[in-house]
Amino acid sequence: MKGEKYTRFERARIVGARALQIFMGAPVLIRTDSIDPLEIALEEMRLGVIPITVKRDRKR
Repeated sequence: MKGEKYTRFERARIVGARALQIFMGAPVLIRTDSIDPLEIALEEMRLGVIPITVKRDRKR
């Protein structure tokens, strides 16, 4: 996922979904002192380790 370009809407959806996963007890994929799921998800996004992909429709 590193280097892939996401729209601002895709980034918001990915980070939000990942923050919810973390809040619900999913394992954190990075070492961090933070306990805020949103901060953790943002850091995971920055590092490119979020295990979520985006499937786009082809443009017509």
